[in-house]
Parts: sequence; C-alpha cells; structure tokens
Amino acid sequence: MTPVLETERLILREWRLEDFDGFSAFWADPDRTAHFISGTVDASTAWSMFCAMLGEWRLRGLGSFAVQEKTGSVLGYTGLWFPLDIEEPELLWSLYAGSEGKGFAIEAARRVQQWAAFDLKLPPLMSYVHPDNLKSQAVAKRLGATVEAETTLRGHPRLVFRHIHPENTLQS
Repeated sequence: MTPVLETERLILREWRLEDFDGFSAFWADPDRTAHFISGTVDASTAWSMFCAMLGEWRLRGLGSFAVQEKTGSVLGYTGLWFPLDIEEPELLWSLYAGSEGKGFAIEAARRVQQWAAFDLKLPPLMSYVHPDNLKSQAVAKRLGATVEAETTLRGHPRLVFRHIHPENTLQS
C-alpha cells in the first residue's frame, strides 16, 4: 500500500485513474521529456508506465507518488524508482508544465528523502541526471546532493548525484 506523505503545500499520494491524462500529456511533451531515456511516448506506452509505477509499490514496497498541491491539482511526481537493472533505488522528481520554479520539486523530493531514511531505513539516496539537464541538477544540488560519478544508464549518459542523509537537512 502506498503511504500518504504531506508537506506544508503538498500531498504525495498513490496514483488514481483520473491522474492518467496529466501523466500522459507530460510524457507526450518533448520539452518535459527531452533528457529522459525514452523521450516522448504515446498514450499506450504511458499507460504501461503508469501501471508499472503502481505495480512497483506492490512488488517492492516503494515507488512513485503523485504530487498534488493541497489546493487541488497534480503537479507531477516524485518517489523512488528501482527497476531490475539498477543497484539501488533512485530518488526521482518531475513536474508538469507550469509547475516549475515554485520549489515544489525540492519540497516533494525532500519529503521522500525523509520517508526513505526514517521509515524504510535506506542509506543516502542517489539520482541519475542527464549532463544537459541543468534544472534537475539544480534541484539535486539544492537538496544537498553532489556528483559522485559519471555513468551510462541504458545507453545514455548520466551524472550520479549522491544525496546526504536527511537528518542533516531536516526541513519540510
């Protein structure tokens, strides 16, 4: 079961069927997915991804949350991604068009860091970020992460950012 996490402005919750249209629109947007391994995807592929995110909770006990502003709409997602071809869970975040620049990604990702550390007892998390994705690099750095390595993930270059344990940055 997906926990519900809260911050001052946000609710991090399980995905619902009514969230799919926004999720699908995100994945169809070349500006939003420019640095993603898959690039844009059609609605059918987005549906498979949407369902897989729900399944990861059932199989691994962790996954991605829908990030909903307490005043209403879903703004994007954050959480932990842990497919079979990586060695540890990745802290991820992505916001829908119009939601950037308001601190939502940092607020949501920080709350996931706390949940992962204190509830799941995970060590400091990592994030894969494309070398050209300056916005995600800025989020990682504001979360206190530093570049640990350069790597390739599924044939694409990535910087591996290592986050610090949230007990050193407790803020909501």
